[in-house]
Amino acid sequence: MRYYDKEGLLPFVARSSGGIRQFRESDIEWLRVIGCMKKAGMSIKDIRQYLELSMQGNNTIDTRLAMFRHQREVLQAQMDELQHTLRMVEYKCWYYETAQAAGTVEVFRDMPEDKVPEQFRAIRQELKQQPEG
Repeated sequence: MRYYDKEGLLPFVARSSGGIRQFRESDIEWLRVIGCMKKAGMSIKDIRQYLELSMQGNNTIDTRLAMFRHQREVLQAQMDELQHTLRMVEYKCWYYETAQAAGTVEVFRDMPEDKVPEQFRAIRQELKQQPEG
């Protein structure tokens, strides 16, 4: 909380005369949105800009929507990259499980494509230029 406050992300939170933050239900909702934005990879600067825009009212809806659409594209690209990485890891698990069962990685040297599970064929082709290991 102190970090968010120091970064100017809690301008909406009231304080008591003693300086203690007094959160309302709507403040908790804002904190959840801020947390989501952080998890989505938005910078503190962008989150601060979003909060400032929100406080300006309805005339900034288009800008705020554009911010979230952009972040959605960023997240989708990251998820696509992670999915590819996961397929690679799954392929390598299959590779070593198969080698373990055969007692050697030589089992792959002359393995025909139709013996490779279909979900791993594209990854295998991608890696074919690289030495297995």
